Amino acid sequence: MNRFIADEMEKHGIEGLSASHGDILYLLFRKTRLTMAEISKGIHKDKSTVTALVDKLVRLGYVTKERDNGDTRVVYAALTRKGSELEPIFESISRDMLDAFYANVSEQEKEDLLRVLIKIYHNF
Repeated sequence: MNRFIADEMEKHGIEGLSASHGDILYLLFRKTRLTMAEISKGIHKDKSTVTALVDKLVRLGYVTKERDNGDTRVVYAALTRKGSELEPIFESISRDMLDAFYANVSEQEKEDLLRVLIKIYHNF
């Protein structure tokens, strides 16, 4: 799936981003301003990894970072206009990926898969 996503991003002229960058952007499409800790929790990566990923998004002009006025230890990431413009592209890539993922899978098989995955999830 990561290869599919990378290929699709390249087709849309989006270069230099990994799937983890996409995970961060996806979170920011849903809530346009998040702390680094919220991003870390949302993508299940440690804070130092998130910092490196967000810093690259800042260098590419997709995200800005700012410190909280009340607590300078807290850093927020927010989408730039350039970052916001990626949302329809990412939505299109997501739809295409799901179509490829579920090709030749019946509705019943999808429901069965979801039921089993939920069971597995609750084991942890």
